[in-house]
Amino acid sequence: MTIHTLAGQLSPDSALVDVNQLIAAYYQQIPDAQVAAQRVAFGTSGHRGSSFQTSFNEHHVLAITQAICEYRQQQGISGPLFLGIDTHALSEPARISAIEVLAANGVNVMLSVGDEYTPTPAVSLAILMYNRGRHTVNGIEQNTGLADGIVITPSHNPPDNGGFKYNAINGGPADTACTDWIGKRANELMATNLQGVQRMLLERALHADTTHRYDFMNTYVSELEQIIDLAAIRQSGIRLGVDPLGGAGVHYWGRIAEKYQIDLTVVSDIVDPTFRFMPLDWDGKIRMDPSSPYAMRRLLDIQADFDIAFACDTDHDRHGIVTPGAGLMTPDHYLAVAIDYLFQHRPAWGSTPGIGKTVVSSRMIEHVSKRLGRKLYDMPVGFKWFAPGLFDGSLGFGGEESAGASFVRMDGSAWTTDKDGIVAALLAGEIKAKTGRDPGQLYEQLTQEFGKPVSIRVEAPATPAQKKALSKLSPKQITSKLLAGDTITDILTTAPGNMTAIGGVKVITNNGWFAARPSGTEEIYKIYAESFKGEQHLHEIVAEAQGIVDLALT
Repeated sequence: MTIHTLAGQLSPDSALVDVNQLIAAYYQQIPDAQVAAQRVAFGTSGHRGSSFQTSFNEHHVLAITQAICEYRQQQGISGPLFLGIDTHALSEPARISAIEVLAANGVNVMLSVGDEYTPTPAVSLAILMYNRGRHTVNGIEQNTGLADGIVITPSHNPPDNGGFKYNAINGGPADTACTDWIGKRANELMATNLQGVQRMLLERALHADTTHRYDFMNTYVSELEQIIDLAAIRQSGIRLGVDPLGGAGVHYWGRIAEKYQIDLTVVSDIVDPTFRFMPLDWDGKIRMDPSSPYAMRRLLDIQADFDIAFACDTDHDRHGIVTPGAGLMTPDHYLAVAIDYLFQHRPAWGSTPGIGKTVVSSRMIEHVSKRLGRKLYDMPVGFKWFAPGLFDGSLGFGGEESAGASFVRMDGSAWTTDKDGIVAALLAGEIKAKTGRDPGQLYEQLTQEFGKPVSIRVEAPATPAQKKALSKLSPKQITSKLLAGDTITDILTTAPGNMTAIGGVKVITNNGWFAARPSGTEEIYKIYAESFKGEQHLHEIVAEAQGIVDLALT
C-alpha cells in the first residue's frame, strides 16, 4: 500500500469537490441500468456511489425509494418510516427525492425536527422504540403497524459520494434477501425510465397528511443514560474531547454534555460539504474514517488535552478512540477492551448474551470471550449479521473491525441494532471513570495475559470484475500447506457463526491469519492480517496473501 505524499495534510483547494457541479450531476446524469457500474447495488450497508460516476443520481434514489415502498406493501409493513440524513453534499437532494416518492405512495414518513442531521443510530433507536410491544397481536407475530427507516449516507466515504440504506423493522440494516429484492426492483424501474415510480412535488409532499416531524436528537440523548453510566463520568471529572468530523452528530454532543453535565469539549462544529477541514487519508482522498491515523491527525495533535478523546464518522455509526498513552487505538484493540469491560460490569445481562465479531477481527476477541465464558459468533463482514442477535438478546455486543459496534442497554434490552459510534465513544469515558484506567492501558493488560498481536489492513484499487473474482475465491485455489512458515489449520470461505459466505477467503494458522475480500462500498480490495509472532512474521503473511490475491485477480 503506497502512502500518498499529502496523507495527514489538508487538501489543496484545487482538489476539493465542486459541490455545485456534484449536485447538478445528480439531476442531469441518467444512469443506464444495462451498465453494471451504473446499476443499483447494495453492498454491506446500502447503495453508494458518486453522481460524477453516474452511480448515485436522482434516478437511483427515486427507483430505490419506490422499490422500498413496494417492499413494505408486500411485507405488510404499514407503520411510519423514519428518515435520516448525514452531511454529505448529495444527502439533501437525495432526501428531497425520497420524500417526493414516499409521500406519493402514502407512506407516513418521520422527518427530523428543524431538518437536523440524523446519525444512523438515532434512526435505529427510533424504529426500535416505536416498535416496542407492537410485534405481536394475540400472540401472533406480524408486521402490520411496524416502523422501518431509511438513512441517506455513504458513511465515511469521500465528499463526492452519496449513499442510501434501508433499515428493517428490527432497527438494523436490512438482510440480503430484502436488499436483493429492493435492488432488483429498483433496476427494473430504472430500465423502464422510472415507469411505475409514484412522485409528487416537494412542496405538496412536505405538507401531506402523511409527513410528520420527529425529535430524533432529544429522544436519543434522553435515552443515553439507559446504556452508558453518565453519572460515573460526571462524578469522575474526566476531560473528554470529541471531533464529530463534520458529521451528522455534530449538534448531539453539545446536547449530551449539557444534559448530563459532563466535561466534554467539541473540538470543532464545522459542517462543510467539501470537508476541507479533514486531513487527507492514506491514498490522498478525503475520507471521514475515525480509524485512520491520517484522517484523525487533527484530534491526535491535541490528544494531550484530554483524558479520553474520540471521533465518529459522517453518519456517526463508527468510532475512533484516542488515549494519551496509546494514541489512536486500533479498532480491534478497543473492541476487545470494551467486550472485557461490559461483560464484567453489566450484571443485569445475565449469562445468556453472547459476543459477535467478524471473521476479520482480532483473535484477541476470541481469547477474551473464552475467558469470559461467553459464546462467540464469528460472522461475515456487515453489521446486518448482528442485528437479529442484538434485537432478540442472544448478543450482548456486536462489533466490526472497521470500528463499528453496538451493545444492549444496562437491563439487557435492545438499544440500537445498527452501529452506534456515539455510545461506543462514550463507553471509553465510562471505562476510564469506573476503572481509573483508559482503554489503551487496559489493552496492554490483555496483551500481558494473551500475548501481543500485530495486525494490518492493506487496501488497493480493484475493478468491479476483479472484486467479483476475489469474492469467488475457493479453498482449492490455495495449494500451499504453509503460511509464513506455519502449518495452515483452516481455510474458510464461510463464517463459522452462521455458515454464510464471507465474500472472500480466510487462511488460519496457530500463530496468525489473513483474510482477503473486496470492499462492499468502494472500488478497492482489502487484506486483513494478524500475527502473534511479531512484525516480521506479519509482513511474511501479507506478502504471501498478496501473492494469492494477485493470482485471483489475473
